[in-house]
Amino acid sequence: MADSRASRRTGLILVSGATGYVGGRLVATLERLGHRVRCLARRPQNLRDRVARETEVACGDVLDPASLVPAMSGVEVAYYLVHSMGSRGAFEEADRAAAENFARAAAAAGVRRIVYLGGLGDEHAALSPHLRSRHEVGRILRANHPEVIEFRASIVIGSGSLSFEMVRALVERVPIMVMPRWVDVPAQPIAIEDLLGYLVAALDVGGVGGQSPVYEIGGAERVSYAEIMREYARQRGLRRVMIRVPVLTPGLSSLWLGLVTPLYARVGRKLIDSIRHPTVVRDDAASRVFGIRPRGLREAVAIALRQEEVRGVATRWSDALSSADVRAPARDTRFRRRRVDARSVRVSFPPAAAFAPIRRIGGATGWYFADWLWSLRGWLDLLVGGAGMRRGRPDPERLRVGDTLDCWRVEAFEPDRRLLLTAEMRLPGRAWLEFEVAADGDASILRQRAIFDPAGIAGLAYWYLVLPLHRVVFAGMLRAIARAARDPSDHATSGSLAPVRSWRGTASRSRT
Repeated sequence: MADSRASRRTGLILVSGATGYVGGRLVATLERLGHRVRCLARRPQNLRDRVARETEVACGDVLDPASLVPAMSGVEVAYYLVHSMGSRGAFEEADRAAAENFARAAAAAGVRRIVYLGGLGDEHAALSPHLRSRHEVGRILRANHPEVIEFRASIVIGSGSLSFEMVRALVERVPIMVMPRWVDVPAQPIAIEDLLGYLVAALDVGGVGGQSPVYEIGGAERVSYAEIMREYARQRGLRRVMIRVPVLTPGLSSLWLGLVTPLYARVGRKLIDSIRHPTVVRDDAASRVFGIRPRGLREAVAIALRQEEVRGVATRWSDALSSADVRAPARDTRFRRRRVDARSVRVSFPPAAAFAPIRRIGGATGWYFADWLWSLRGWLDLLVGGAGMRRGRPDPERLRVGDTLDCWRVEAFEPDRRLLLTAEMRLPGRAWLEFEVAADGDASILRQRAIFDPAGIAGLAYWYLVLPLHRVVFAGMLRAIARAARDPSDHATSGSLAPVRSWRGTASRSRT
Protein backbone atom coordinates (compact mmCIF):
# COMPACT_ATOMS: atom_id res chain seq x y z
CA MET A 1 0.00 0.00 0.00
CA ALA A 2 1.13 3.55 -0.60
CA ASP A 3 3.51 4.97 2.02
CA SER A 4 1.76 7.50 4.26
CA ARG A 5 4.74 9.87 4.33
CA ALA A 6 4.75 10.14 0.55
CA SER A 7 1.00 10.55 0.32
CA ARG A 8 0.72 13.47 2.78
CA ARG A 9 1.40 15.79 -0.16
CA THR A 10 -2.15 15.10 -1.34
CA GLY A 11 -4.67 17.72 -0.25
CA LEU A 12 -8.35 17.22 0.45
CA ILE A 13 -9.78 13.95 -0.93
CA LEU A 14 -13.43 13.50 -1.88
CA VAL A 15 -14.93 10.00 -1.79
CA SER A 16 -18.27 9.39 -3.48
CA GLY A 17 -19.97 6.07 -2.77
CA ALA A 18 -18.63 6.12 0.79
CA THR A 19 -21.62 4.14 2.10
CA GLY A 20 -20.78 1.26 -0.23
CA TYR A 21 -18.56 -1.75 0.29
CA VAL A 22 -15.34 -0.46 -1.31
CA GLY A 23 -16.00 3.18 -0.47
CA GLY A 24 -16.42 2.50 3.22
CA ARG A 25 -13.17 0.55 3.37
CA LEU A 26 -11.36 3.21 1.37
CA VAL A 27 -12.46 6.00 3.72
CA ALA A 28 -11.18 4.05 6.73
CA THR A 29 -7.86 3.39 4.96
CA LEU A 30 -7.37 7.04 4.00
CA GLU A 31 -8.16 8.13 7.55
CA ARG A 32 -5.64 5.65 8.91
CA LEU A 33 -2.99 7.07 6.58
CA GLY A 34 -3.60 10.60 7.85
CA HIS A 35 -5.38 12.09 4.82
CA ARG A 36 -7.97 14.85 4.90
CA VAL A 37 -11.17 13.22 3.68
CA ARG A 38 -14.57 14.48 2.65
CA CYS A 39 -17.40 12.04 1.90
CA LEU A 40 -20.25 12.76 -0.48
CA ALA A 41 -23.56 11.30 0.70
CA ARG A 42 -27.22 11.72 -0.12
CA ARG A 43 -27.97 11.04 3.54
CA PRO A 44 -25.10 12.43 5.62
CA GLN A 45 -26.64 11.00 8.80
CA ASN A 46 -25.87 7.50 7.49
CA LEU A 47 -22.14 8.26 7.63
CA ARG A 48 -21.73 10.33 10.80
CA ASP A 49 -21.11 7.30 13.02
CA ARG A 50 -18.95 5.50 10.45
CA VAL A 51 -16.17 8.01 9.85
CA ALA A 52 -13.52 9.70 11.97
CA ARG A 53 -14.35 12.93 13.75
CA GLU A 54 -12.03 14.86 11.43
CA THR A 55 -13.65 13.53 8.26
CA GLU A 56 -16.14 15.86 6.59
CA VAL A 57 -19.48 14.60 5.33
CA ALA A 58 -20.99 16.70 2.54
CA CYS A 59 -24.62 16.39 1.51
CA GLY A 60 -24.81 15.83 -2.22
CA ASP A 61 -26.16 13.64 -4.99
CA VAL A 62 -24.36 12.84 -8.24
CA LEU A 63 -27.70 13.26 -10.02
CA ASP A 64 -28.03 16.81 -8.66
CA PRO A 65 -25.30 19.00 -10.27
CA ALA A 66 -25.92 21.96 -7.94
CA SER A 67 -25.22 19.84 -4.84
CA LEU A 68 -21.77 18.91 -6.19
CA VAL A 69 -20.48 22.49 -6.32
CA PRO A 70 -19.87 22.96 -2.56
CA ALA A 71 -18.78 19.32 -2.18
CA MET A 72 -15.97 19.80 -4.75
CA SER A 73 -14.64 23.03 -3.23
CA GLY A 74 -10.97 22.69 -2.26
CA VAL A 75 -10.73 19.05 -3.38
CA GLU A 76 -7.52 17.82 -5.00
CA VAL A 77 -8.42 14.19 -5.80
CA ALA A 78 -11.93 12.78 -6.14
CA TYR A 79 -12.86 9.08 -6.07
CA TYR A 80 -15.83 8.00 -8.14
CA LEU A 81 -17.15 4.75 -6.64
CA VAL A 82 -20.79 5.06 -7.65
CA HIS A 83 -22.60 2.32 -9.56
CA SER A 84 -26.09 0.91 -9.93
CA MET A 85 -25.87 -2.82 -9.18
CA GLY A 86 -29.06 -2.68 -7.13
CA SER A 87 -31.17 -0.46 -9.33
CA ARG A 88 -33.78 -1.57 -11.84
CA GLY A 89 -34.99 -0.25 -15.16
CA ALA A 90 -32.91 2.06 -17.35
CA PHE A 91 -30.02 2.43 -14.92
CA GLU A 92 -27.61 3.15 -17.80
CA GLU A 93 -29.13 6.60 -18.32
CA ALA A 94 -28.77 7.44 -14.63
CA ASP A 95 -25.15 6.24 -14.73
CA ARG A 96 -24.43 8.49 -17.71
CA ALA A 97 -25.94 11.57 -16.10
CA ALA A 98 -24.21 10.93 -12.77
CA ALA A 99 -20.76 10.49 -14.34
CA GLU A 100 -21.13 13.60 -16.48
CA ASN A 101 -22.30 15.71 -13.54
CA PHE A 102 -19.44 14.51 -11.36
CA ALA A 103 -16.69 15.03 -13.95
CA ARG A 104 -17.92 18.49 -14.96
CA ALA A 105 -18.19 19.63 -11.35
CA ALA A 106 -14.69 18.33 -10.63
CA ALA A 107 -13.24 20.10 -13.67
CA ALA A 108 -14.97 23.38 -12.79
CA ALA A 109 -13.67 23.18 -9.20
CA GLY A 110 -10.09 22.54 -10.33
CA VAL A 111 -9.90 18.99 -8.98
CA ARG A 112 -6.55 17.63 -10.16
CA ARG A 113 -7.52 13.99 -10.63
CA ILE A 114 -10.49 11.62 -10.62
CA VAL A 115 -9.94 7.98 -9.63
CA TYR A 116 -12.64 5.62 -10.86
CA LEU A 117 -13.25 1.93 -10.14
CA GLY A 118 -14.93 0.04 -12.99
CA GLY A 119 -15.20 -3.59 -14.02
CA LEU A 120 -13.03 -5.92 -16.07
CA GLY A 121 -14.28 -7.26 -19.37
CA ASP A 122 -13.40 -7.14 -23.05
CA GLU A 123 -15.20 -4.04 -24.29
CA HIS A 124 -15.08 -5.42 -27.85
CA ALA A 125 -17.20 -8.40 -26.75
CA ALA A 126 -20.95 -8.50 -26.10
CA LEU A 127 -20.88 -7.47 -22.44
CA SER A 128 -23.72 -7.48 -19.95
CA PRO A 129 -25.58 -4.16 -19.55
CA HIS A 130 -23.96 -3.71 -16.14
CA LEU A 131 -20.38 -4.12 -17.38
CA ARG A 132 -21.10 -2.12 -20.51
CA SER A 133 -22.35 0.74 -18.36
CA ARG A 134 -19.25 0.59 -16.13
CA HIS A 135 -17.04 1.00 -19.20
CA GLU A 136 -19.21 3.80 -20.54
CA VAL A 137 -18.94 5.67 -17.23
CA GLY A 138 -15.16 5.61 -17.57
CA ARG A 139 -15.38 7.09 -21.07
CA ILE A 140 -17.73 9.84 -19.87
CA LEU A 141 -15.43 10.77 -17.00
CA ARG A 142 -12.46 10.99 -19.36
CA ALA A 143 -14.42 13.08 -21.86
CA ASN A 144 -15.32 15.66 -19.20
CA HIS A 145 -12.18 15.83 -17.04
CA PRO A 146 -8.54 16.16 -18.14
CA GLU A 147 -7.07 13.58 -15.75
CA VAL A 148 -8.81 10.34 -14.83
CA ILE A 149 -7.30 7.08 -13.57
CA GLU A 150 -9.64 4.18 -14.23
CA PHE A 151 -9.16 0.79 -12.61
CA ARG A 152 -11.01 -2.21 -14.00
CA ALA A 153 -11.27 -5.00 -11.44
CA SER A 154 -12.57 -8.54 -11.46
CA ILE A 155 -14.34 -10.29 -8.56
CA VAL A 156 -13.50 -8.76 -5.18
CA ILE A 157 -12.68 -11.22 -2.39
CA GLY A 158 -13.24 -9.82 1.08
CA SER A 159 -15.53 -10.19 4.05
CA GLY A 160 -18.85 -8.60 3.12
CA SER A 161 -18.25 -8.32 -0.64
CA LEU A 162 -21.08 -9.29 -2.98
CA SER A 163 -19.22 -12.20 -4.59
CA PHE A 164 -17.78 -13.51 -1.34
CA GLU A 165 -21.19 -13.41 0.36
CA MET A 166 -22.64 -15.42 -2.51
CA VAL A 167 -19.87 -18.00 -2.39
CA ARG A 168 -20.09 -18.34 1.37
CA ALA A 169 -23.88 -18.77 1.39
CA LEU A 170 -23.80 -21.40 -1.35
CA VAL A 171 -20.99 -23.45 0.16
CA GLU A 172 -22.25 -23.24 3.75
CA ARG A 173 -25.89 -24.02 2.99
CA VAL A 174 -25.92 -26.35 -0.01
CA PRO A 175 -24.00 -29.66 0.30
CA ILE A 176 -24.98 -30.75 -3.23
CA MET A 177 -24.87 -27.89 -5.71
CA VAL A 178 -26.36 -27.82 -9.18
CA MET A 179 -23.85 -25.81 -11.17
CA PRO A 180 -24.64 -23.98 -14.44
CA ARG A 181 -22.02 -23.17 -17.07
CA TRP A 182 -21.17 -19.72 -15.72
CA VAL A 183 -19.34 -21.20 -12.72
CA ASP A 184 -16.52 -22.27 -15.08
CA VAL A 185 -15.95 -18.87 -16.74
CA PRO A 186 -12.41 -17.60 -15.96
CA ALA A 187 -11.97 -14.63 -13.65
CA GLN A 188 -9.08 -13.04 -11.79
CA PRO A 189 -10.39 -12.30 -8.28
CA ILE A 190 -8.61 -9.60 -6.32
CA ALA A 191 -8.37 -9.30 -2.53
CA ILE A 192 -10.02 -6.18 -1.13
CA GLU A 193 -6.68 -5.30 0.52
CA ASP A 194 -4.93 -5.23 -2.88
CA LEU A 195 -7.77 -3.26 -4.47
CA LEU A 196 -7.46 -0.64 -1.74
CA GLY A 197 -3.71 -0.60 -2.30
CA TYR A 198 -4.23 0.37 -5.93
CA LEU A 199 -6.82 3.02 -5.08
CA VAL A 200 -4.56 4.67 -2.49
CA ALA A 201 -1.49 4.47 -4.73
CA ALA A 202 -3.44 6.32 -7.44
CA LEU A 203 -3.37 9.47 -5.30
CA ASP A 204 0.26 10.23 -6.02
CA VAL A 205 1.33 8.01 -8.90
CA GLY A 206 3.37 10.04 -11.36
CA GLY A 207 3.55 9.91 -15.12
CA VAL A 208 -0.14 10.66 -15.60
CA GLY A 209 0.01 14.44 -16.06
CA GLY A 210 -3.06 15.33 -18.05
CA GLN A 211 -3.63 11.79 -19.29
CA SER A 212 -6.37 9.31 -18.45
CA PRO A 213 -4.97 5.77 -18.33
CA VAL A 214 -7.03 2.61 -17.85
CA TYR A 215 -5.47 -0.08 -15.64
CA GLU A 216 -6.68 -3.67 -15.46
CA ILE A 217 -6.18 -5.17 -12.02
CA GLY A 218 -6.70 -8.65 -10.63
CA GLY A 219 -5.27 -11.22 -8.26
CA ALA A 220 -2.33 -13.53 -8.84
CA GLU A 221 -4.38 -16.36 -10.38
CA ARG A 222 -6.98 -16.99 -13.04
CA VAL A 223 -9.72 -19.14 -11.54
CA SER A 224 -13.44 -19.79 -11.93
CA TYR A 225 -16.30 -19.39 -9.45
CA ALA A 226 -16.28 -23.16 -9.05
CA GLU A 227 -12.63 -23.04 -7.97
CA ILE A 228 -13.38 -20.19 -5.56
CA MET A 229 -16.12 -22.29 -3.98
CA ARG A 230 -13.84 -25.31 -3.73
CA GLU A 231 -11.16 -23.22 -2.01
CA TYR A 232 -13.68 -21.77 0.42
CA ALA A 233 -14.97 -25.27 1.21
CA ARG A 234 -11.40 -26.53 1.71
CA GLN A 235 -10.56 -23.80 4.20
CA ARG A 236 -13.82 -24.33 6.07
CA GLY A 237 -13.36 -28.11 6.15
CA LEU A 238 -16.57 -28.76 4.19
CA ARG A 239 -17.18 -31.49 1.63
CA ARG A 240 -19.34 -30.32 -1.25
CA VAL A 241 -20.58 -32.06 -4.39
CA MET A 242 -20.93 -30.00 -7.57
CA ILE A 243 -23.15 -31.31 -10.35
CA ARG A 244 -22.92 -29.64 -13.75
CA VAL A 245 -26.11 -29.00 -15.71
CA PRO A 246 -26.10 -28.01 -19.40
CA VAL A 247 -28.94 -25.49 -19.18
CA LEU A 248 -29.71 -23.08 -16.34
CA THR A 249 -30.58 -19.62 -17.60
CA PRO A 250 -29.40 -16.47 -15.79
CA GLY A 251 -33.00 -15.81 -14.79
CA LEU A 252 -33.42 -19.24 -13.18
CA SER A 253 -29.94 -19.01 -11.65
CA SER A 254 -30.79 -15.66 -10.05
CA LEU A 255 -33.99 -17.07 -8.55
CA TRP A 256 -31.99 -20.02 -7.22
CA LEU A 257 -29.50 -17.62 -5.64
CA GLY A 258 -32.37 -15.72 -4.06
CA LEU A 259 -33.54 -18.93 -2.38
CA VAL A 260 -30.25 -19.89 -0.75
CA THR A 261 -28.16 -16.71 -0.46
CA PRO A 262 -28.62 -13.13 0.86
CA LEU A 263 -28.73 -11.95 -2.78
CA TYR A 264 -32.17 -11.16 -4.14
CA ALA A 265 -33.07 -12.00 -7.71
CA ARG A 266 -32.44 -8.60 -9.31
CA VAL A 267 -28.92 -8.27 -7.89
CA GLY A 268 -28.20 -11.95 -8.56
CA ARG A 269 -29.26 -11.58 -12.18
CA LYS A 270 -26.89 -8.64 -12.73
CA LEU A 271 -24.05 -10.46 -11.02
CA ILE A 272 -24.56 -13.57 -13.16
CA ASP A 273 -24.88 -11.50 -16.32
CA SER A 274 -21.47 -10.02 -15.52
CA ILE A 275 -19.63 -13.17 -14.53
CA ARG A 276 -20.80 -15.04 -17.61
CA HIS A 277 -18.07 -13.07 -19.38
CA PRO A 278 -14.35 -13.67 -18.73
CA THR A 279 -12.92 -11.02 -16.42
CA VAL A 280 -9.17 -11.52 -16.68
CA VAL A 281 -6.27 -9.10 -16.92
CA ARG A 282 -4.89 -8.83 -20.45
CA ASP A 283 -2.72 -5.73 -19.94
CA ASP A 284 -0.19 -5.87 -17.08
CA ALA A 285 0.55 -2.13 -17.07
CA ALA A 286 -0.80 -1.80 -13.51
CA SER A 287 1.84 -4.15 -12.10
CA ARG A 288 4.60 -2.13 -13.77
CA VAL A 289 3.28 1.31 -12.76
CA PHE A 290 2.18 0.62 -9.18
CA GLY A 291 4.53 -2.16 -8.12
CA ILE A 292 1.79 -4.01 -6.20
CA ARG A 293 2.07 -7.80 -6.08
CA PRO A 294 -1.48 -9.08 -5.62
CA ARG A 295 -2.31 -12.00 -3.36
CA GLY A 296 -3.45 -15.38 -4.62
CA LEU A 297 -6.91 -16.86 -4.07
CA ARG A 298 -5.91 -19.00 -1.08
CA GLU A 299 -4.51 -16.05 0.87
CA ALA A 300 -7.41 -13.75 -0.09
CA VAL A 301 -10.01 -16.24 1.19
CA ALA A 302 -8.00 -16.89 4.36
CA ILE A 303 -7.80 -13.16 5.14
CA ALA A 304 -11.54 -12.70 4.56
CA LEU A 305 -12.42 -15.57 6.89
CA ARG A 306 -9.96 -14.40 9.54
CA GLN A 307 -11.33 -10.84 9.49
CA GLU A 308 -14.85 -12.10 10.05
CA GLU A 309 -13.74 -14.16 13.04
CA VAL A 310 -11.55 -11.50 14.65
CA ARG A 311 -13.07 -8.10 13.78
CA GLY A 312 -16.39 -8.84 12.12
CA VAL A 313 -17.49 -7.42 8.77
CA ALA A 314 -16.39 -3.79 8.42
CA THR A 315 -18.55 -2.99 5.38
CA ARG A 316 -21.00 -5.03 3.32
CA TRP A 317 -22.28 -4.81 -0.23
CA SER A 318 -25.80 -4.16 1.10
CA ASP A 319 -24.66 -1.08 3.08
CA ALA A 320 -25.13 1.12 0.00
CA LEU A 321 -28.55 2.71 -0.31
CA SER A 322 -28.68 1.58 -3.95
CA SER A 323 -28.53 -2.08 -2.88
CA ALA A 324 -32.26 -2.04 -2.22
CA ASP A 325 -33.19 0.25 -5.12
CA VAL A 326 -35.35 2.41 -2.86
CA ARG A 327 -35.98 5.55 -4.83
CA ALA A 328 -37.51 8.82 -3.79
CA PRO A 329 -41.16 9.02 -4.82
CA ALA A 330 -41.93 10.90 -7.99
CA ARG A 331 -42.79 14.55 -7.41
CA ASP A 332 -46.35 13.99 -8.56
CA THR A 333 -46.93 11.04 -6.20
CA ARG A 334 -50.07 11.71 -4.14
CA PHE A 335 -49.84 10.28 -0.64
CA ARG A 336 -53.03 9.74 1.33
CA ARG A 337 -53.36 10.74 4.95
CA ARG A 338 -50.76 8.97 7.07
CA ARG A 339 -51.86 5.75 8.77
CA VAL A 340 -50.46 4.80 12.19
CA ASP A 341 -50.73 1.60 14.20
CA ALA A 342 -49.43 2.42 17.68
CA ARG A 343 -49.34 0.65 21.01
CA SER A 344 -47.48 0.79 24.32
CA VAL A 345 -46.62 -1.35 27.33
CA ARG A 346 -45.09 -0.67 30.77
CA VAL A 347 -42.16 -2.70 32.12
CA SER A 348 -40.68 -2.53 35.60
CA PHE A 349 -37.11 -1.82 34.50
CA PRO A 350 -35.18 1.33 33.65
CA PRO A 351 -34.89 2.47 30.00
CA ALA A 352 -31.48 0.89 29.33
CA ALA A 353 -32.77 -2.58 30.25
CA ALA A 354 -36.09 -2.05 28.46
CA PHE A 355 -34.37 -0.88 25.29
CA ALA A 356 -31.83 -3.75 25.10
CA PRO A 357 -34.13 -6.18 23.22
CA ILE A 358 -35.00 -3.43 20.74
CA ARG A 359 -31.33 -2.79 20.08
CA ARG A 360 -30.85 -6.48 19.18
CA ILE A 361 -33.92 -6.85 16.96
CA GLY A 362 -33.65 -8.50 13.54
CA GLY A 363 -30.90 -10.66 12.07
CA ALA A 364 -30.20 -13.82 14.07
CA THR A 365 -32.31 -12.53 16.98
CA GLY A 366 -35.41 -12.33 14.83
CA TRP A 367 -38.47 -10.17 15.40
CA TYR A 368 -39.60 -11.70 18.72
CA PHE A 369 -42.98 -12.86 17.46
CA ALA A 370 -44.30 -14.81 14.44
CA ASP A 371 -40.93 -14.98 12.69
CA TRP A 372 -42.51 -17.31 10.13
CA LEU A 373 -44.82 -14.47 9.05
CA TRP A 374 -41.84 -12.14 8.68
CA SER A 375 -40.14 -14.81 6.56
CA LEU A 376 -43.26 -15.17 4.43
CA ARG A 377 -43.36 -11.40 3.93
CA GLY A 378 -39.71 -11.56 2.89
CA TRP A 379 -40.37 -14.27 0.30
CA LEU A 380 -43.24 -12.26 -1.15
CA ASP A 381 -40.95 -9.26 -1.39
CA LEU A 382 -38.32 -11.34 -3.19
CA LEU A 383 -40.89 -12.46 -5.73
CA VAL A 384 -41.59 -8.85 -6.73
CA GLY A 385 -37.89 -7.91 -6.92
CA GLY A 386 -37.37 -6.58 -3.39
CA ALA A 387 -34.62 -7.23 -0.87
CA GLY A 388 -36.58 -9.66 1.28
CA MET A 389 -35.44 -10.58 4.80
CA ARG A 390 -32.08 -12.10 3.87
CA ARG A 391 -29.67 -9.23 4.56
CA GLY A 392 -29.52 -9.64 8.34
CA ARG A 393 -27.70 -6.97 10.33
CA PRO A 394 -24.00 -6.03 10.50
CA ASP A 395 -23.57 -6.51 14.26
CA PRO A 396 -25.73 -8.50 16.71
CA GLU A 397 -25.44 -5.90 19.49
CA ARG A 398 -24.59 -2.54 17.97
CA LEU A 399 -26.69 -0.36 15.67
CA ARG A 400 -25.74 2.68 13.60
CA VAL A 401 -27.75 4.99 11.39
CA GLY A 402 -27.63 3.56 7.86
CA ASP A 403 -27.31 -0.10 8.92
CA THR A 404 -29.41 -2.64 7.04
CA LEU A 405 -31.76 -4.63 9.24
CA ASP A 406 -33.31 -7.43 7.16
CA CYS A 407 -35.85 -5.59 4.97
CA TRP A 408 -35.39 -2.33 6.91
CA ARG A 409 -32.68 0.32 7.26
CA VAL A 410 -31.88 2.30 10.42
CA GLU A 411 -32.98 5.89 9.85
CA ALA A 412 -32.56 7.20 13.40
CA PHE A 413 -31.02 5.71 16.52
CA GLU A 414 -30.75 7.17 20.02
CA PRO A 415 -29.23 4.66 22.47
CA ASP A 416 -31.64 3.48 25.17
CA ARG A 417 -34.34 5.79 23.80
CA ARG A 418 -35.41 5.50 20.14
CA LEU A 419 -35.03 3.35 17.02
CA LEU A 420 -36.62 4.37 13.71
CA LEU A 421 -36.53 1.92 10.79
CA THR A 422 -37.48 2.76 7.21
CA ALA A 423 -38.83 0.00 4.99
CA GLU A 424 -36.83 -1.14 1.95
CA MET A 425 -39.38 -3.69 0.82
CA ARG A 426 -41.61 -3.18 -2.21
CA LEU A 427 -44.63 -1.19 -1.02
CA PRO A 428 -47.33 1.05 -2.54
CA GLY A 429 -46.16 3.88 -0.28
CA ARG A 430 -43.59 4.69 2.42
CA ALA A 431 -43.34 2.82 5.72
CA TRP A 432 -41.51 3.14 9.03
CA LEU A 433 -41.34 1.12 12.24
CA GLU A 434 -40.53 3.11 15.37
CA PHE A 435 -39.70 2.09 18.94
CA GLU A 436 -39.37 4.51 21.83
CA VAL A 437 -38.59 4.00 25.52
CA ALA A 438 -39.40 6.62 28.16
CA ALA A 439 -38.72 6.58 31.89
CA ASP A 440 -41.77 6.23 34.13
CA GLY A 441 -40.49 6.52 37.68
CA ASP A 442 -38.42 3.40 38.32
CA ALA A 443 -40.05 1.70 35.33
CA SER A 444 -40.28 2.38 31.58
CA ILE A 445 -42.91 2.79 28.89
CA LEU A 446 -42.23 0.99 25.59
CA ARG A 447 -43.95 2.57 22.59
CA GLN A 448 -44.17 1.03 19.15
CA ARG A 449 -45.54 2.63 15.98
CA ALA A 450 -46.01 1.25 12.47
CA ILE A 451 -46.32 4.26 10.16
CA PHE A 452 -47.47 4.18 6.54
CA ASP A 453 -47.93 6.86 3.89
CA PRO A 454 -50.18 5.17 1.30
CA ALA A 455 -49.59 6.09 -2.34
CA GLY A 456 -52.99 6.34 -3.99
CA ILE A 457 -55.78 3.80 -3.85
CA ALA A 458 -53.33 0.87 -4.04
CA GLY A 459 -51.63 2.11 -0.89
CA LEU A 460 -54.90 2.40 1.00
CA ALA A 461 -55.96 -1.08 -0.11
CA TYR A 462 -52.62 -2.49 1.06
CA TRP A 463 -52.91 -0.83 4.48
CA TYR A 464 -56.39 -2.16 5.22
CA LEU A 465 -55.45 -5.60 3.86
CA VAL A 466 -52.56 -5.99 6.30
CA LEU A 467 -54.22 -4.23 9.25
CA PRO A 468 -55.58 -7.48 10.77
CA LEU A 469 -52.06 -8.93 10.66
CA HIS A 470 -50.68 -5.80 12.31
CA ARG A 471 -53.05 -6.29 15.21
CA VAL A 472 -51.62 -9.76 15.76
CA VAL A 473 -47.97 -9.37 14.80
CA PHE A 474 -47.14 -5.98 16.28
CA ALA A 475 -49.04 -6.59 19.51
CA GLY A 476 -47.28 -9.94 19.90
CA MET A 477 -43.93 -8.36 19.10
CA LEU A 478 -44.30 -5.66 21.75
CA ARG A 479 -45.33 -8.19 24.41
CA ALA A 480 -42.35 -10.37 23.55
CA ILE A 481 -39.95 -7.42 23.65
CA ALA A 482 -41.29 -6.50 27.09
CA ARG A 483 -40.77 -10.08 28.28
CA ALA A 484 -37.22 -10.03 26.89
CA ALA A 485 -36.33 -6.96 28.98
CA ARG A 486 -34.19 -7.87 31.96
CA ASP A 487 -32.91 -6.04 34.99
CA PRO A 488 -29.11 -5.76 34.44
CA SER A 489 -28.56 -6.88 38.04
CA ASP A 490 -30.83 -9.94 37.76
CA HIS A 491 -30.70 -11.76 34.41
CA ALA A 492 -33.07 -14.45 35.63
CA THR A 493 -35.98 -12.10 36.29
CA SER A 494 -38.49 -11.08 33.66
CA GLY A 495 -40.12 -7.68 33.67
CA SER A 496 -43.64 -7.36 34.95
CA LEU A 497 -46.12 -6.63 32.24
CA ALA A 498 -48.97 -4.14 32.22
CA PRO A 499 -51.73 -4.61 29.64
CA VAL A 500 -50.92 -3.49 26.13
CA ARG A 501 -52.70 -0.29 25.16
CA SER A 502 -53.21 0.19 21.43
CA TRP A 503 -54.72 2.75 19.13
CA ARG A 504 -55.03 3.03 15.38
CA GLY A 505 -55.91 6.00 13.26
CA THR A 506 -54.60 8.78 11.12
CA ALA A 507 -52.10 11.52 11.75
CA SER A 508 -50.68 14.54 10.00
CA ARG A 509 -48.32 13.87 7.13
CA SER A 510 -45.34 15.50 8.80
CA ARG A 511 -42.81 12.94 9.96
CA THR A 512 -42.47 12.45 13.71
